Formats: sequence, structure tokens, C-alpha cells
Amino acid sequence: MQGPPFLTALAVRSKTEKIIKGRYKSIKAQHQINGEIRDREVRVIGADGQQLGIMSAQAALRLAEESDLDLVKISPTANPPVCKIMDYGKFKFEQGKKEKESRRNQKMVEVKEVRLSMTIDTNDLNVKSRQAQKFLEAGNKVMVSIRLRGRQNAHASLGVGVMHTFFDTLEGKAVMDKKPASEGRNITMLLSPAKS
Repeated sequence: MQGPPFLTALAVRSKTEKIIKGRYKSIKAQHQINGEIRDREVRVIGADGQQLGIMSAQAALRLAEESDLDLVKISPTANPPVCKIMDYGKFKFEQGKKEKESRRNQKMVEVKEVRLSMTIDTNDLNVKSRQAQKFLEAGNKVMVSIRLRGRQNAHASLGVGVMHTFFDTLEGKAVMDKKPASEGRNITMLLSPAKS
């Protein structure tokens, strides 16, 4: 059994208001729209991009409502603030499309790791070198590392020599971003693809 109709209508209205508030929370953080604009005077730009001059916020809102569009505060820091008459839903959709496109065009650079040992033989070094070349050709950075064990800690300079030999096998296909350096029990070197 339902309660009185006016209470049911209030419950439905408050529920839809919560949904709307949740959906547009991030939008409102970016721009003030329509009735949220409380400034005394605003500079108004029409839907066609033409300047309509300085007027009160209420008059600007009336102009926007007459053309079935929204009044959006674009530049709140200007004196007086700049508002534009536009379709806000369409504006947000276009903005989302541009963000998605820019994210798609961004290239993620990964750091791949190649581990060597201090006693690596020539053929093994060449295999690791070919693997590193594949990573570099794909546009990724390569972290080359050697883990020192036991007595090898006393001869870290030999590990640095192995790193330089490894770099020489890449034949100019890489640039050394970080020279071989000893960090505790590890020796690391960072390589990035050489620009052609």
C-alpha cells in the first residue's frame, strides 16, 4: 500500500535529484551553468561566437533560455566573468571525444629489463643484446642490471666493464640515459632508443 500521492512524488523527485547530482558532480566542478552564475555583470558571447556585450546574469540567462540553450561561465577569473550561450551537453560530449582521442594518440613508454651476470659469455651477451634491440625498436626503454653475488661485490668495476661491452654490442641503436652505477648489490644502466 502506497502513501499519499504528494509524498510519493517527493520521494521520486529527491531520488532523481540525487542521480542528477551524482552524474553532473564532475561537470559542475569545472563550469558554472545557468542558475549557478551569481555574478552581477557578465560579458556574454552568443551561440554563434558573436559578442553580445556586458549585461546582468539574469538577462543573459533569459537570452539563453529564449534560444533553448545553456549559459556557461567559461572564464570566471576575467573582469567581468565571460559567459557563453551554448548547448552544454553537446559541449561536454565534444570535450570527452577530444580527451579520448588525445589519450589514444599518446604512446606509453615501458621500461623493459635485461639481466646480465658478471661472468656472462660472448654468445649469451649477444642473445641479450638482440633482445634489448627488439625492445628499443619497439620504442621502449631498457634497464640493464647485474646482480652481484658473494665475492663479486669486491670487483664491481668488472661488472661496469660488462655493461660497457653490452652497450657497444648495440651498435649505436641506443642512447645511455643513465651510466652504469653501483646501487648496493646491483649495477644498473638505463638505455633509450637512439633517434634516427
